[in-house]
Amino acid sequence: MRPLEDVRIISLEQYGAGPFGSVHLADLGAEVVKIEDPRVGGDVGRYVPPYAEGEDSLFFETFNRNKKSISLDLTTRAGREVFEELVKVSDAVYSNLRGDVPEKIGITYDQLKHLNPAIVCCSLTGFGMTGPRKNEPGYDYVLQGLAGWMDLTGEPDGPPTKSGLSLVDFSGGYVAAIALLAGLHAARRDGVGMDCDVSLYDTAIAMLTYPAAWHLNAGYQPARTRHSAHPSLVPFQAFQASDGWLVVGCAKEKFWARLAEVIGHPEWAAHGSPYANFSGRQQHREELLAKLEDIFRRRTVDEWLSVLYPASIPCGPINDVPAALKEAHTLARNLVVTTEHPRFGTVQQVASPVRVGAELPQYRRAPLRNEHFDEVLRDIAGLDDGKIAELRRDGAFGAEPATGQSDAPGPETGSR
Repeated sequence: MRPLEDVRIISLEQYGAGPFGSVHLADLGAEVVKIEDPRVGGDVGRYVPPYAEGEDSLFFETFNRNKKSISLDLTTRAGREVFEELVKVSDAVYSNLRGDVPEKIGITYDQLKHLNPAIVCCSLTGFGMTGPRKNEPGYDYVLQGLAGWMDLTGEPDGPPTKSGLSLVDFSGGYVAAIALLAGLHAARRDGVGMDCDVSLYDTAIAMLTYPAAWHLNAGYQPARTRHSAHPSLVPFQAFQASDGWLVVGCAKEKFWARLAEVIGHPEWAAHGSPYANFSGRQQHREELLAKLEDIFRRRTVDEWLSVLYPASIPCGPINDVPAALKEAHTLARNLVVTTEHPRFGTVQQVASPVRVGAELPQYRRAPLRNEHFDEVLRDIAGLDDGKIAELRRDGAFGAEPATGQSDAPGPETGSR
C-alpha cells in the first residue's frame, strides 16, 4: 500500500494554495475528493489562461492530479445531506477559504464532530480564523507585501519585488498538509479530531526566520542586497560571467580557501589577509566583491563551472526555466512525469518532491468535473438509486450552468 492509502479527505479547495497542499497527499495515496460548486462551474482553476479549453486547463492539471471530483451545492439542504454522509466515512475535511467562511458554512470541528468525533478539519485561510484581518481575502501577492518579503527582494536601488513564484501560496499548502497529517495522527491515537487553523499570513511571517530573530533581539534592519547576496556571508551571491550568470557561495571557510586558489589569489585566504575569515570579508565586502566581480567577468559560465565544480566549491548556473527542466539531475530524479488527458493528450508536469520509501508515486490526470459522481455517492456515501434521484430533485448537485461564467470565484485563498 502507498503511505496514505487508508486516508480519505473531503476537500473544499480552489485555485492554487489549497490544491497544492492536497496534491502531495493524493500523490502519496490519500483519496482526495474535491467538492466542486456547480453554481460557478467548479474550481476556478479549471479556467485559468492561457492554456485552457472548456473546463480543462494545464493550471488545473498541475494542482489536481490523483484526485476525484463531485459537483455538490452545499447551500442546499440536499447538498449538505450528502456532505454530512461523506464526513461520517472520512478522515479529514480540508478547505482553503476566507477566514470567516468555514464557520459560516459549517465545516469546523464543533459543527461536524457529532457526525464523526475523529474528523480533522483543516482550514487554510488567508489570515487565519482569528485576528483583525480574518475576514479579508488572502492573495499571495498581497501577503508577500504585508509580510516584508517584497521589501527584501530585488536590487537595492530598485522597487520592492515579488518572488517569481507564488511562494506564500505554495508554502502555505505544504504547512496545511503537515498540519492535516499531524491532526490525523493525533485523531487516530486519541479518537478525537480537531480544527487545524492554518493561514498564509502565519506562514509568510514564520518564513522570515533568522532575519526576524536578528531584528527582534538585536534591532537588525533587513535590507535588499546587490546581486541577491547573502546578508552576512561573503561571498555568496550571483556573479556575472562573460556570457551569463552563476551563483558562487562560500558558506564555510574551506570553500573560501578553495575559491581563492581557483581565482589565482591564494593569499586572500592566508593568515593576515583582511579577507581571511568571515568577519574580515564582511567588513571589507564592497572592496572584495568589486575584485571578485571583475575576475568573474573574464570567463564564461561554463569555463568557471569547469574549475569550480572539481574544487568542490558550492556553485551553479542561473538557469532559465527550460534549462532547469532539462537538467540531467532533474531527469535522473524523475521530477518530470506524464499523464494522459482526453483533451490535452500526454501532459508533462513536475512531480511532487515528497518521497516516502523506495516506490515512486503513481500519477493519474486531474479529474473532469463531477467525474466521480457515481463512485463517491454509491461506493463512498453508500446511497442507492432512489436516494440519489431524490437528492437530485432537491438540487444537491446543482443546475449545470455554462462553464467559465463571470461569477466564478476569484483566485485568492478565501474567495467564497
